[in-house]
Amino acid sequence: MPVPAGRCANMDEVRQEIDRIDKTLVDLISERFAYVDRAWQLKASPADAMVPWRVQQVIDKVKARAEEKDLPPELVEALWRQMIGWFIQYEEEKLRANGAK
Repeated sequence: MPVPAGRCANMDEVRQEIDRIDKTLVDLISERFAYVDRAWQLKASPADAMVPWRVQQVIDKVKARAEEKDLPPELVEALWRQMIGWFIQYEEEKLRANGAK
């Protein structure tokens, strides 16, 4: 059972909760990756990997969610831009490798 941050009595409890959250984050990123992996298969060319309006839409949504959760939106934006950039590069490479024009 998760221990709320304010109720952690020592660093061992804090570390245990951070480890639990990290596991969940990796699981969620893995799930997101599966959709990215499918997305490149539905695209026609490496140029289709970068869709600026969609990138901005995703950034706007996660920043709004961060604000709702009292999380610095700049942190979330930085993390998502890094992740999205990696996924775009991945899609471009997969599309090139599969002979997409």
